[in-house]
Amino acid sequence: MNTLLLPGLIDPHVHLRDPEQTEKEDFLTGTSAALSGGFTTVLDMPNNKTPVMSIHTLDEKIARAKKLTVCDIGFYYGSLGDNLDTFREASQKTKGLKLFLNQTTGNFLLDPSFLEKIFLAWPNTSPILFHAENETFDLALEVLKKIPRPIHLCHLSTSYELKKVIDAKEAGLPVSCGVTPHHLFLTKEDEATLGPLGLMKPPLQSREEVEFLWQHLGAIDIIESDHAPHLLTEKHSENPPYGVPGLETTLPLLLTEVHKGRLTIDEIIRLCHTNPAKIFRIPVDKSTQIEIDPDEEWIISNEHLLTKCRWSPFHDRSVRGRVKKVILHGNTVYENGKILVQQGSGTILENG
Repeated sequence: MNTLLLPGLIDPHVHLRDPEQTEKEDFLTGTSAALSGGFTTVLDMPNNKTPVMSIHTLDEKIARAKKLTVCDIGFYYGSLGDNLDTFREASQKTKGLKLFLNQTTGNFLLDPSFLEKIFLAWPNTSPILFHAENETFDLALEVLKKIPRPIHLCHLSTSYELKKVIDAKEAGLPVSCGVTPHHLFLTKEDEATLGPLGLMKPPLQSREEVEFLWQHLGAIDIIESDHAPHLLTEKHSENPPYGVPGLETTLPLLLTEVHKGRLTIDEIIRLCHTNPAKIFRIPVDKSTQIEIDPDEEWIISNEHLLTKCRWSPFHDRSVRGRVKKVILHGNTVYENGKILVQQGSGTILENG
């Protein structure tokens, strides 16, 4: 077996559904899936069933995570513009503030008139993150020009958005951006076979748009899974929710592109470790590593996934490269498909 060591990967964009929707995922199953995919750190979004917009709900979520997680985890805070007085305390316990300018899971939509006040109130020690599409994407950048402070634009999916980010960076604005694996490896053409399993926000784009993202990958800072588990019964219902799981499939998809010559190992490290650590101020522990067999060929299968929802839009896809072992802070926590530590062994990351 050919063995390759990589630093522990960081996924700064997951929705673990815990608390309140643990039938879809919980902190134990979600962080187990993370380890299976080579991710030793995840950052969890605030659009829970009860959105995390108060210190009380944040503290409750952190307390529950301490009992269940098996990898390192941090959290984001949320706002609808009416909780600015809690920002300073919340910023000390989280890795950023997440704002939703478009409709998505959780009915967590911000009135844009609050943006400037939020930009001024949230401390610069961590970024403000955006779910923004189309005209709201422009709105976020316009406010950034008036009030420069670190922001991160999540899950870019179009050439229009990426061109805007490139221009903003060239203008010296403090902006970073991420792209998801499903926006790199799926197109609108896949919707015919995926059906509701291909329903996501932002939606899948044309082959030309996907190719633009690949051609300008150097301008993208992070690959983020946007891991969004839902039950298959929900996805096949009359009103299917948005989102797809992705923690266990991101790395093998990327490693497959390394074999095709489209990507390098150094680029994977940049997109999935170095930049996330820098942007979200995550301490790097050199004793945290993942061991992969870059040559193993295998087929992604729903039945072998550790995520509680047990499905993937990449089911039946052939990939090359597999996580064999995960070492977290010097301890072997995952090996050959099995979690080797007790729940609650993960570290809670705050904004120290």
